[in-house]
Amino acid sequence: MADIFREVDEDVRTDQLKRLWSKYSIVVAGLAVAIVVGTAIFVFIRHQQQMRDDAAGAAFAAAQVMAKENKAQAAVAAFDEIARTAPKGYQALARLRAAEEVAQTEPAAAVKQFDAIAADAQLDSLIRDVARLRAGMLRADVADKAELEQRFGALLDSPFRHTAREFLGLAALKRGDFEDAGKWFDQIVIDPAAPENLRQQVNAFLSLVRGGGKFTPHAPEPAKPADQTQPKPQDKPAAPAPTK
Repeated sequence: MADIFREVDEDVRTDQLKRLWSKYSIVVAGLAVAIVVGTAIFVFIRHQQQMRDDAAGAAFAAAQVMAKENKAQAAVAAFDEIARTAPKGYQALARLRAAEEVAQTEPAAAVKQFDAIAADAQLDSLIRDVARLRAGMLRADVADKAELEQRFGALLDSPFRHTAREFLGLAALKRGDFEDAGKWFDQIVIDPAAPENLRQQVNAFLSLVRGGGKFTPHAPEPAKPADQTQPKPQDKPAAPAPTK
């Protein structure tokens, strides 16, 4: 009797499976096709992205060569084209390099380009800070205290804080504000994260600050008196005449 009930149970399960398959077979087949098609699309997109990255990398390298060969206009045009058509990472780098090339001949125009990059919220914060730093460096010799503090002040909590402090100190030193210069230079010296070579350089600037804008070298030591026991040149015995 047990075998009969088992066979009946298996027949019922088989019949249920057939009904389920007939009802949902289209859905299952559709899911399988969707997985295959989705995988193919993903692989295709990755391949296309790789090709675009390779092309952008080659174009960027070619523009760099133009810049090294002092073909500034051609380099700027090439970087601008990359900034318009390349993937995002290359776009940001190309905008920076284009502005850098413009800075060689038109600093004011380059400042505007760097400012536009710094204001672009879609870019990575590091890229934006680089643009802020370069714009500030280009304005360091001509801007007033308020502008420089606004430009470099935005970098005081960034990885470029040491360079920002240095430029603020140099600008203060240039306008004769030794107290302000000392404040910025001291912040570099006491910062344990500041590079050692920068701290040594800033210590030289601090000597200017302490001297009121002038170096105060040590006075040379007085010459020691000649030893009286040493014979003077005229006291040296004459050399004996050669014998014939």
